[in-house]
Amino acid sequence: MYTIVYAPKVLSEDIPALSAVEKARIKQAIEERLTVNLLKIGKPLRYSLKGLKHQRVGRDLRIVYLIEREQVKIVKIGYRCEIYED
Repeated sequence: MYTIVYAPKVLSEDIPALSAVEKARIKQAIEERLTVNLLKIGKPLRYSLKGLKHQRVGRDLRIVYLIEREQVKIVKIGYRCEIYED
Protein backbone atom coordinates (compact mmCIF):
# COMPACT_ATOMS: atom_id res chain seq x y z
CA MET A 1 0.00 0.00 0.00
CA TYR A 2 1.24 3.44 -0.91
CA THR A 3 1.18 6.63 1.14
CA ILE A 4 -0.32 9.69 -0.56
CA VAL A 5 1.61 12.99 -0.33
CA TYR A 6 0.30 16.24 -1.81
CA ALA A 7 2.42 19.01 -3.27
CA PRO A 8 1.73 22.32 -1.47
CA LYS A 9 0.29 23.90 -4.63
CA VAL A 10 -2.25 21.09 -4.96
CA LEU A 11 -3.60 21.80 -1.47
CA SER A 12 -3.58 25.58 -1.81
CA GLU A 13 -4.76 26.04 -5.41
CA ASP A 14 -5.91 22.91 -7.25
CA ILE A 15 -8.29 21.32 -4.74
CA PRO A 16 -10.02 24.57 -3.65
CA ALA A 17 -10.75 25.38 -7.32
CA LEU A 18 -12.85 22.21 -7.75
CA SER A 19 -16.56 21.88 -7.06
CA ALA A 20 -17.81 19.67 -4.21
CA VAL A 21 -18.80 16.90 -6.65
CA GLU A 22 -15.38 17.00 -8.35
CA LYS A 23 -13.59 16.92 -4.99
CA ALA A 24 -15.55 13.80 -4.03
CA ARG A 25 -14.67 12.11 -7.35
CA ILE A 26 -10.98 12.98 -6.97
CA LYS A 27 -10.94 11.72 -3.37
CA GLN A 28 -12.58 8.45 -4.40
CA ALA A 29 -10.13 7.96 -7.29
CA ILE A 30 -7.13 8.59 -5.05
CA GLU A 31 -8.38 6.21 -2.34
CA GLU A 32 -9.41 3.42 -4.73
CA ARG A 33 -6.75 3.61 -7.44
CA LEU A 34 -3.64 5.39 -6.22
CA THR A 35 -3.14 3.52 -2.97
CA VAL A 36 -3.00 0.02 -4.47
CA ASN A 37 -1.41 -1.53 -7.56
CA LEU A 38 0.09 1.47 -9.33
CA LEU A 39 2.09 -0.47 -11.88
CA LYS A 40 -1.05 -1.46 -13.79
CA ILE A 41 -2.83 1.89 -13.83
CA GLY A 42 -2.04 5.42 -14.92
CA LYS A 43 -0.51 6.60 -18.16
CA PRO A 44 3.14 7.69 -18.34
CA LEU A 45 3.60 11.25 -19.56
CA ARG A 46 6.14 12.37 -22.16
CA TYR A 47 8.37 15.26 -23.10
CA SER A 48 8.77 17.85 -20.33
CA LEU A 49 6.59 15.78 -17.98
CA LYS A 50 8.57 12.56 -18.43
CA GLY A 51 8.78 10.57 -15.20
CA LEU A 52 5.25 11.55 -14.15
CA LYS A 53 2.05 9.60 -14.68
CA HIS A 54 -1.57 10.67 -14.88
CA GLN A 55 -4.81 9.08 -13.83
CA ARG A 56 -8.01 10.00 -15.60
CA VAL A 57 -11.03 10.82 -13.43
CA GLY A 58 -14.17 11.05 -15.54
CA ARG A 59 -13.89 12.75 -18.92
CA ASP A 60 -12.10 15.95 -18.01
CA LEU A 61 -10.26 15.66 -14.70
CA ARG A 62 -6.71 14.40 -14.34
CA ILE A 63 -4.43 13.61 -11.40
CA VAL A 64 -0.72 13.96 -12.22
CA TYR A 65 1.53 12.07 -9.85
CA LEU A 66 5.00 10.72 -9.22
CA ILE A 67 5.80 7.36 -7.64
CA GLU A 68 8.68 7.49 -5.16
CA ARG A 69 9.35 4.22 -3.32
CA GLU A 70 6.27 3.68 -1.14
CA GLN A 71 4.85 7.17 -1.73
CA VAL A 72 2.64 8.65 -4.39
CA LYS A 73 3.25 12.39 -4.69
CA ILE A 74 0.27 14.20 -6.19
CA VAL A 75 1.82 16.97 -8.29
CA LYS A 76 -1.25 18.50 -9.96
CA ILE A 77 -5.02 18.05 -10.12
CA GLY A 78 -7.12 19.76 -12.74
CA TYR A 79 -8.93 19.77 -16.05
CA ARG A 80 -7.44 18.04 -19.06
CA CYS A 81 -7.29 21.22 -21.14
CA GLU A 82 -5.30 23.11 -18.46
CA ILE A 83 -3.24 20.57 -16.54
CA TYR A 84 -0.39 20.11 -19.00
CA GLU A 85 0.24 23.83 -19.58
CA ASP A 86 2.66 24.46 -16.68
